[in-house]
Amino acid sequence: MDNVTILNENTPKKFSMARFAAVKILNRYERSDSYIDKLLAFQLGREHLSQVDKALLTEIVNGVVRWRAKLDWVLTGFYFGEFHKCMNLVKNAMRVGLYQILFLDKVPVPAAINEAVEMIKHLQGEKAAGMVNAVLRNIARNLSNIRYPNIADDESFYYSIIHSHPKWLVKKWIEEFGVEETIKLMEANNEKPYTPLRVNTLKATSAEVLEIFTTKEVPHAHSKYLDSSILLYSPNINVAQSELFKLGKITIQDTAASLVCQLVNPKKEQTVIDLCSAPGGKTFYLSELMENTGKIISVDKYEAKLKLVDDGALRLGLTNIKTFYYDAREYKLEGGADIVLCDVPCSGTGTFSKKPDIKWKKEQEDIRKLNIMQKEIIENAAKLVKVGGVIVYSTCSIEKEENSEIIEWFLENHSNFELDKAENYLSEEFCLNGYLQTFPQKHGIDGAFGARLIRKS
Repeated sequence: MDNVTILNENTPKKFSMARFAAVKILNRYERSDSYIDKLLAFQLGREHLSQVDKALLTEIVNGVVRWRAKLDWVLTGFYFGEFHKCMNLVKNAMRVGLYQILFLDKVPVPAAINEAVEMIKHLQGEKAAGMVNAVLRNIARNLSNIRYPNIADDESFYYSIIHSHPKWLVKKWIEEFGVEETIKLMEANNEKPYTPLRVNTLKATSAEVLEIFTTKEVPHAHSKYLDSSILLYSPNINVAQSELFKLGKITIQDTAASLVCQLVNPKKEQTVIDLCSAPGGKTFYLSELMENTGKIISVDKYEAKLKLVDDGALRLGLTNIKTFYYDAREYKLEGGADIVLCDVPCSGTGTFSKKPDIKWKKEQEDIRKLNIMQKEIIENAAKLVKVGGVIVYSTCSIEKEENSEIIEWFLENHSNFELDKAENYLSEEFCLNGYLQTFPQKHGIDGAFGARLIRKS
């Protein structure tokens, strides 16, 4: 049994339930394969919290995960014993307390400490609470004296702690991009994310939606890259519960993903296959670009996720989408398609700002395993596209092993395909060596890759 379940609504509360819920979520995250956004959404649906407390809960959970390496380094230096052997409940209570001390200026330091202490006192008793109190107060007294790793001893390790990223990835990025660009990339990854929206132009205009946000004084910005993209900066708004969303006038999609669809460049009445399509963001935009004509075949091997595609299409008023429960590596279609989009499973290294937990779930070996699947999917796509048709291969990764190297391998083994340069469809600021390639630190959007390949024969 999870120790945190001993609290119920009759328990006298001497601490914030938002902070308590944060510890519950972090505990579950550590002992499961679940992603933090799913755990957070589930808990937000169960907890009877004010909008302010829901925002605090979201801030703390994502912040602790985002800055875990730095938090643990500091706690290890002040903990009495081996911090990594500390009970998860106590460990996460200290992380929550320390995150507020280091990163939330509006939370008084004594309040952050006392909340953690009272929580542990209820759950583990006076002894554990006394230890938490001593560790956090000692850190608070010595903030200017915290010692971090020596950069001269191990540069990659130093930056991995300072910017809270896995060391293997920091080392890899420094080798590929250099130190300065890697620091900028990590800083961009650690920024609090916006909520990316795209206007469904079949039902609304950007001007209409922007006017509503302005009238309601919702913090937002109009994307400088794409007219239909809008960025929301309010953590207190549940977009899925808004009238605009329910009426199908907006959907959630990052500008980078929208650019992939513009690279696909579908035309009216075409037949398009979207492999690995769920939850359907790109499928929806392709449908809109086709003005709800032709046919889009939405393929995914997870049947439950396909329901999200069906539900989204219904909400957005899109009728040219048909879903198929199938493995993208094995799907077959007689007659072939005009376009096949391979939005393949990837490491997701371009999305760390919105999904900070991904960086702790991946290892270098995972990329090599993904490469096998990525190659198998694009191989099948080659069998599905007509002569004269197009394959678009895309990822939300910035790793060359998943991007340009896959395309180079494919073209070496398929002489009947050629690269159709991304510059033919997109602004050059998004293009690199003929490919779509966005970076968080350069463009202020997710990192994404896209390659457009034409079948010649």
